[in-house]
Amino acid sequence: MASLTRRQFCLAGAAISLLGGRAMAQPERSGVPLPDGSKAPALGQGSWHLAQGRHPAEEEENALRTGIALGMTLLDTAEMYGNGSAERLIGRVIAGQRDKVFLVSKVLPYHATTADGIRQACQASLARLGTHYLDLYLLHWRGGVSDLGVVVNTFESLRSEGRIRHWGVSNFDVGDMEDLFRVPGGNACATNQVLYNLTQKGIEGDLLPWCVQHKMPIMAYSPLGMTGGLLGNTTLRQVAARHQVGPAAVALAWTMRSGHVIPIPESGSPDHVKENALALSLRLTEQDVNELAQAF
Repeated sequence: MASLTRRQFCLAGAAISLLGGRAMAQPERSGVPLPDGSKAPALGQGSWHLAQGRHPAEEEENALRTGIALGMTLLDTAEMYGNGSAERLIGRVIAGQRDKVFLVSKVLPYHATTADGIRQACQASLARLGTHYLDLYLLHWRGGVSDLGVVVNTFESLRSEGRIRHWGVSNFDVGDMEDLFRVPGGNACATNQVLYNLTQKGIEGDLLPWCVQHKMPIMAYSPLGMTGGLLGNTTLRQVAARHQVGPAAVALAWTMRSGHVIPIPESGSPDHVKENALALSLRLTEQDVNELAQAF
């Protein structure tokens, strides 16, 4: 991250204060408020690497269904994941229980340079998912999208038509967010999905406090790390042992502790999903948070 301005430094201090908190100050996990006053589930499930042969399809579908049953009802996917195969997998999972899930998908930047491109991509995602609407539709990253007005206007049209209920962005930095908010209607953005976990906390310097100031939650992808190394950390395991849970539950509870972040861990294993779901009822103490801050 670049050096902070005085304003960014003050905002960062406010965010760090919000993120520290004793266990008693941590918010309820019934949902995370969106800017329009509605709520999104506090914990979700990702699908970046699903439907690509790492696990049997039946096992991955069972993992997602297990998560839904345990309260991890936000399902995140994208047209890019497995070239649409992740959306088709999720479509099979949600058949007969669409009303139980908060469904998120994303449009690629090269489809988002024109209104027709966004509309065609959205319709293709809806078809693969077997649904007539998305709860949240995101621009996957900024890429070559210079005119954010096209994105905002098309997303708003899709919302008025009932094809999407909310829209947002992914992988935007503060400069991108400020560009978006300069577009008429850009402040209707519901979330920014970015990388955030115990080992990768760069957004705490500027992006997270910016989003907190604008009452916009962050959606955290790879909340258990980009590799398997995070869950092997000694301190993380000690905190987990104290709470009698696995390290994944602690790592997820850490991201959720402020009520401003929605983690979306991915797993094709029902057993791992069960461990992840324990984060919904786990409250970290001030001691836990301080120990993790020192370790990471």
